[in-house]
Amino acid sequence: MIQRQTYCNVADNSGAKKVQVIGIPYAPRKYAVPGDVVTVTVKEAAPNSPAKKGNIYRAVVVRTKKEIRRPDGSYIKFDDNAVVLLNQYGEPLGTRILGPIAREVRNRGFTKLASLAPEVV
Repeated sequence: MIQRQTYCNVADNSGAKKVQVIGIPYAPRKYAVPGDVVTVTVKEAAPNSPAKKGNIYRAVVVRTKKEIRRPDGSYIKFDDNAVVLLNQYGEPLGTRILGPIAREVRNRGFTKLASLAPEVV
């Protein structure tokens, strides 16, 4: 579960390394799960990258440390909290996705992210 003030890794090659969640605009809860869109601000970024420190972006949660329960009764959890930055059209800012992503991301309509990811778990 990701809530406000949570620091997350960035799982794409947009240049941002760490982001902080500053809002969860569309969820009726106080926390976000994989597949939810959140508002983030960049805290660490690589030099000469499109994503600059201090910029605000929308991002989709792709991995969480907290386990999530699936309808078949199984649980899935990851080693880190990670997001993928989105542009104003809802498309990924980077051209590559690093690491696995949860199946719930694809089920929420982010098929472009699922096709870019090396593995959908």
